[in-house]
Amino acid sequence: MNMLEPVRQILPNVKDFKKFWKETGPFKYALTSHEFPPILLEPEEWIFGNDINLLLKELMQFDQKKMAFVQAPFNPKNKSILRPDSLSPWKINNFPEQWNMAVCDAFVPEGHLTCLVVEAKGLKDLDGAADPLEGSLPGGGMDKQDVEKAFFNLLEKEVAKIGYLLLKPLGKSKYASTKDYLLEWEEDEKEAGLI
Repeated sequence: MNMLEPVRQILPNVKDFKKFWKETGPFKYALTSHEFPPILLEPEEWIFGNDINLLLKELMQFDQKKMAFVQAPFNPKNKSILRPDSLSPWKINNFPEQWNMAVCDAFVPEGHLTCLVVEAKGLKDLDGAADPLEGSLPGGGMDKQDVEKAFFNLLEKEVAKIGYLLLKPLGKSKYASTKDYLLEWEEDEKEAGLI
């Protein structure tokens, strides 16, 4: 198994999670739905991975749905279309329909990306270095790779707002911090009489 490729697994009980983690993991990231019914996941489904961008792409089914970052009609140079101030000149084609009702700072319905994705200050957090695009117009001078990197950086920070639980490393750990979550899950199962 390629350890970079995300893995989807249905794990209904804490013992199933622990067994899977021991046999297949550990992983840097673990993601599941925080709401019911889950969106873009099956009930009790988890996605595990060591690359956050690949994990989020797997959640969105980016490759399966042939998604792509493309120029949106809201290009600041195009004066014939009224562009809302909050939208950038970028969008994601074939965006998950299920997310059209989601409230997220990174996108609005139909996959139109917000200016927060492409603002230079939003890119500084990616690697801690100052952004070479600083001072440019929102989206101006950015290529698809810049936009994609910035989108997934912001989506990682926003994923809880749209109904997901993302376990990731804490401190200097190399792997997702699962201990507290598993203890709480185990307590819930004990209270429900499942253990």
